[in-house]
Amino acid sequence: MAALVVAALAQCGDRTGWLAAILADRYRPAVVIVAAALALAANYALAAAAGTVAAPILSPDAKLLLLACALLIAAGGMPFAPGRPDPLTGWRIGGFPTAGLGLFVMAFGDATQFVAAALAARSPVPWLAGVGATIGSLVVVAPAALLGEAGYRRLPLAGMRWGSASVLLLAGLVLGLHALGLT
Repeated sequence: MAALVVAALAQCGDRTGWLAAILADRYRPAVVIVAAALALAANYALAAAAGTVAAPILSPDAKLLLLACALLIAAGGMPFAPGRPDPLTGWRIGGFPTAGLGLFVMAFGDATQFVAAALAARSPVPWLAGVGATIGSLVVVAPAALLGEAGYRRLPLAGMRWGSASVLLLAGLVLGLHALGLT
């Protein structure tokens, strides 16, 4: 559940949803949503695997500090409006591969993937962090695809980014202080 909520917050106003909206204008939204689901699942499966590998070498406080840092990093970039993503118009491989590969590359290495890895490192069932992050991201990406770019751009994205950043910043600070024994 934590991964689902954090991923949904971290994806608000992000370039991944924007790219899905752009691609849905060119291809059918259902194709983009299914491709996004597979691309995001692959990204967060990698994150869960990384968290599983890191978990045995980290103490409980180090795992908590890692999560706090991941949340703070996610919050740090959110208030700033992202630039328009490349619409991938030069990709001539079809709708499904374009959406799948484009969204995989867009989400690879983003803050949500880092948070998913940190949550997986703390979890007794790490793959659930990947599942939760995938669902949480799809909560944002699927409506963006259904809205298309014009509808997506009409959303109050700045307010959504600032609100999400505030929640993630507060959670990161509280967890970080607790991990350092300062609370």
